Amino acid sequence: MQVSEVPRAVAAAMSAASSVGLVVDDAIVLHDSNKLTLRLLPCDVLARVAPVGNQVAQFEVDLAQRLVASGCPVAALDPRVEPRVHERDGFVVTLWTYYEPVPPGEIAPADYADALGQLHAGMRELDVPAPHFTDRVEQAQQLVANREQTPALGDADRELLDDTLRGLKRAIGERGDAEQLLHGEPHPGNLISTKNGPLFIDLETCCRGPVEFDLAHAPEEIGARYPGVDQELLRDCRLLVLAMITTWRWDRDDQLPNGRRLGTEWLRRIRAAPHG
Repeated sequence: MQVSEVPRAVAAAMSAASSVGLVVDDAIVLHDSNKLTLRLLPCDVLARVAPVGNQVAQFEVDLAQRLVASGCPVAALDPRVEPRVHERDGFVVTLWTYYEPVPPGEIAPADYADALGQLHAGMRELDVPAPHFTDRVEQAQQLVANREQTPALGDADRELLDDTLRGLKRAIGERGDAEQLLHGEPHPGNLISTKNGPLFIDLETCCRGPVEFDLAHAPEEIGARYPGVDQELLRDCRLLVLAMITTWRWDRDDQLPNGRRLGTEWLRRIRAAPHG
């Protein structure tokens, strides 16, 4: 979120929580990316805030409710208030349960793989409309093609990313593997350790595709512990995901700390990887 928008976003979150009877005197910023994540005190609720025009908050709220009800390891909405999306001053606000982190922060690979397997099992039972994973690949392709939005990306690197994204999207699609609803980005930053075990957060990236696309976002040891994985497909998905996240780092509006350094390093990895 743009720095200039943060004070308004914080005020929107505090106002939304107060309007439903929660006591709010302070807000602590926990994470700031495309959404702002806050811990509101003393009511101890987690608020997620995004600009009105750039979010899928209602989809995330509805999906979280269904997954929690089916016993999936995902973070729940705050049970003290009605599960809905609040609009304030150009922002949407959702209110979630705040889970006190359980040390140590690193989740064991076996527990990580088991939690992801449980999530996938629950998602297989849901029939909800969701974009296909190739829609997200196409977004990356469009960004690569947009020189105005990626002005610092050199011609050779632009061609490398375009070839990688286009080739792997086609190759994975032609395999015809089984597909289902996925988390979309189940990387370690979207899995928290709680007294109730590991819980996935941030469901806004849900899409349909092979489970290997989800596993490509997780550490390599998770894929080794997940049953029934097609390792060749997983390798292709890993390279595809690497090309996607590399593309985001060259967006002139990218706000990830050290993003450009990471983008440069990841380009070297893509160039060194076997293709085809």
